[in-house]
Amino acid sequence: MEIVRNLQIPLYGLGRGDDGVRAIEQELAASDGVLRVYVNPATETAHVDYDPSEIDLLTLVRAIERAGYGVGRPAGALTRRSSG
Repeated sequence: MEIVRNLQIPLYGLGRGDDGVRAIEQELAASDGVLRVYVNPATETAHVDYDPSEIDLLTLVRAIERAGYGVGRPAGALTRRSSG
């Protein structure tokens, strides 16, 4: 049974050019486990449907970096703080 997860990955350095959108979409789509990908240049976000049993977040990030772009930290992301 295939498990599908959706991830929204904030990008930086994208701007509004079609070349960057295509490059990121092609790199992600070529990755095993990626089922669907859409890059929104207006929000600089990659929307990825993937099977977590076949691909992990680090591999997705590396695909974006191979396309020549960076990954930002999601707004409102929680950070873990150590106590003591």
